[in-house]
Amino acid sequence: MNEVRRGYLLGIGAYVMWGFFPLYFKHLQAAGAVEILAHRVVWSLATVTLIATVLGRWRAVAGLRRQPKRLAAMALAATLIAVNWGTYIYGVNSSRVVETALGYFITPLVVIMLGVVVLHERLRRGQWLAVGVGVVSVVVLAVDYGRLPWIALTLACSFGLYGLVKKRVGLPPADGLLLESAVLALPALVYLMTLRDGSFGSAGTLHTSLLVFSGIATVVPLMMFAGAANRIPLYGIGMLQYIGPIIQFGLGVFWFHEPMPTARWIGFALVWLALGIFSADGFAHLTRQRSIAVHAAADGGSPVAPSVRPHDTETSPTA
Repeated sequence: MNEVRRGYLLGIGAYVMWGFFPLYFKHLQAAGAVEILAHRVVWSLATVTLIATVLGRWRAVAGLRRQPKRLAAMALAATLIAVNWGTYIYGVNSSRVVETALGYFITPLVVIMLGVVVLHERLRRGQWLAVGVGVVSVVVLAVDYGRLPWIALTLACSFGLYGLVKKRVGLPPADGLLLESAVLALPALVYLMTLRDGSFGSAGTLHTSLLVFSGIATVVPLMMFAGAANRIPLYGIGMLQYIGPIIQFGLGVFWFHEPMPTARWIGFALVWLALGIFSADGFAHLTRQRSIAVHAAADGGSPVAPSVRPHDTETSPTA
């Protein structure tokens, strides 16, 4: 099996696992969202500590002591991912799986706007059109819900900002996750130790086992995603990113039977239209850049690598 095919299999595996996360967290409803989040942090730290030991990453992590700006950035990243995880768990266990799927559908559009606001990037016409359609979709869904879809917006904004911080810091996946888990572990442990009537050990063997396993369930797809990102092109990862929310949406509608009135279908159709415009624009831009590179090489110049800005094919691991 060649490396590209292996990369696609790893990427598909990661996004399929993320897509089915609602089934996992639904089995943990005996615990509240904060308790589940605390266990997820603690057991993720245990899992990634083992991985860091096996990979021999401790020297590299220890070297970050002399880089306070990087450490501060990782503390911010940890806060953002905690908000994301907590909101996701709350959304799933309050029967809003469809809204969590919406959050991950609109994440690429949020990333585009972060590029404009934070990085002062200029958007192409197709990207502006995608953002405009995305804004209309949120308005339609807000009217349907009778409120802003705050779960979806929180998931999209927290993960978009998380991706931006991680991109700026540029740490290997295992190192970054180890630091993030370490930042969150102390408050998580304090919470669990002071929690009265916690579900750990009192809600059955399966429930307790699933809480412990949440660390592995968190770390494994992230490592698979990292392996995919190192093997396949950005546009490949960009297309794979829709697998997770598609599965979540299907579970919400057809497995958990969450309501989908006509207005909500229209809102989601607009989201999918925006994503279609976004993906088509990114692919067309990449094709043009490659054509320019080929013609430059044919004319005797040096081949120029296609220029793909991060938000053109940006992807963020979900859940």
